[in-house]
Amino acid sequence: MSEVTKNSLERILPQLKCHFTWNLFKEEGVLSHLEDRVCNQIQLLSTEFKATMYNLLAYLKHLQGQNEAALECLQQAEKLIKQEHAGQAEIRSLVTWGNYAWIYYHMGQLSDAQTYSDKVKQVCEKFSNPYSIEYPELDCEEGWTLLKCRRNERAKVCFEKALEEKPDNPEFSSGLAITMYHLDYKPWRQFPVNVLKQAIELSPENQYIKVLLALKLQKINEAEGEQLIEEALVKAPHQTDVLQSAAKFYRKKGNLDKAIEYILRALDSTPNNSYLYSQIISYYKEKVKQVQNTGESEAKGDREKIEELRVLITDYKSKVIEKMPNFLNVPCDLTEFRKAEECYQRAFSKELPSAEKQQLHTSHSNTQEYERKSEDITVENYLEHFPISKKSSEKEEKKHNAAENLPPKNAPNSCYLQGLDSKFNGDLLQATKCYEKAPGHLLKDALSGMGSVFQSPSGPEGSSEMCQNGSSSTLSELPHS
Repeated sequence: MSEVTKNSLERILPQLKCHFTWNLFKEEGVLSHLEDRVCNQIQLLSTEFKATMYNLLAYLKHLQGQNEAALECLQQAEKLIKQEHAGQAEIRSLVTWGNYAWIYYHMGQLSDAQTYSDKVKQVCEKFSNPYSIEYPELDCEEGWTLLKCRRNERAKVCFEKALEEKPDNPEFSSGLAITMYHLDYKPWRQFPVNVLKQAIELSPENQYIKVLLALKLQKINEAEGEQLIEEALVKAPHQTDVLQSAAKFYRKKGNLDKAIEYILRALDSTPNNSYLYSQIISYYKEKVKQVQNTGESEAKGDREKIEELRVLITDYKSKVIEKMPNFLNVPCDLTEFRKAEECYQRAFSKELPSAEKQQLHTSHSNTQEYERKSEDITVENYLEHFPISKKSSEKEEKKHNAAENLPPKNAPNSCYLQGLDSKFNGDLLQATKCYEKAPGHLLKDALSGMGSVFQSPSGPEGSSEMCQNGSSSTLSELPHS
C-alpha cells in the first residue's frame, strides 16, 4: 500500500470512536490489575455486556504488545454483538471496527486497517458523517470503559448524555448510578439514594447496584442494607465487585471475620488483583488490633491468634511481590523488610520484560528508602530516651527509661540499640559484639551526625575521627576493651 494511503489512514484513525481515541489512562499508566478484573467480568456478567468488556480487553492486550490476542478478543466482541444486538449490530460494532483498524495499523497491515475504517465510514455516512456519529449506545460503551478505567467524571457525562436520548434505558441508568456512587466521596456532593433505587427498578438482576445501595443505606437503615447484601451474595456468589463491597459493608459494621471471608472469596475470583491483596493485609492488621483491644490479649489463645494473623500478613505480602513484582504499595513493618528483600531477590531471578524489570527495580529502591527512613525514626525515637547526662542521678534515670524502651530483640536494628544500651552500662565488650551483628548501613546511614553517641559518659573513646564523622566509621574502629 502506498505512503499516501498510510498518510490518509493517519488522518482517518483519530476520528474513530474507540478505545484508541478515548484517552483512557492518565500518563499512559495502565492499572496493574485491570486485565484480571475485566476477565472476571467477562466470566460472570450476562452475555449482553460481554462485548464491551472484550473490546476493553482487546485494547489492554494491544498495550502489552499482544496484538494477535487483541484480534481474538475483537472477534469475540463482534460475535456477541451479532447474537445479542441483531437489530443494532452495525451501530454497536462501530467501536469494535475502530479498534480493528487501529490494531491492524500498528501491526503494519494497512490494507486491513483500511478495510475496517471503510466499514465504519459506510455506517456513519448514513447519518451524514463520514467516520463518527452521535448515538446513545456508543456513549454508553464509552461510559462503561471510562468507568472501568476510573475516569469517573467523564463517564458520568457519557451516561447523562445517553440518558437524554433514552431516559428509561436500564443499562444507561445503571451506569450513571454506579458512576455517581464512585464520585460521591467528594465532600460537596450529596449522592441521592433514589438514583440507585431507580437503577435497581430498571435492572433488578444487577447485584452490584444492590450492594452499592446497601453501603449507602448502612448509616440510615443497616438492617435493610444487610438484607440487600445477603440477597446479592446468594445471586452472585462469585462476582468480585459484589464480594468486595460486601466485605466493605461488614468491615464498617465491625464484623471483621465476615469481611475477611468475603475479601478472600473475591481473591479466589481475581487472584492477581493487587488492590484486594492490600485490602486483606489491611483487614488482618485491623483484626490484630481488635484482638489486642479485647483486654484479654495476654491469654494464650489470643497470643496465638495474633501470631497467626501476623504470619498471614507476611505471607500475603510475599505473595504480592511474587505474583506482581512491581507492586509493593503496602508499607511493611520493620520486622518484615528482610522477608520482602528475599521476595525481591526471587523476583529479580525471573525472566521479566524490560519495562516490568525497571518497575521492579524502582519498587525495590522505594522499599529500601522506606526501610532506611523507618530505621532512622526508630533510632531517633530511642535516642530521645537516651541522652548522655553528666549527673549520675539523671544517668540512672535515663538508664531505666532506656531499658524500658528497648525494642524487641527480633527488630531489624535491635542489635545496634542493644549495643548502645550495653555501652551506656559500661559493658564495652558486649556493646562491640552487638555492633558487629548490626547491619552496616545502620551505622553509615542512620547515625550520620550522631558520632557523640559512641562517647562514654566519662569522655571520648576510640578514634576521634570516627566520633566526629559517624558516616565514615567502621566496626573495626570500635574499642574492644
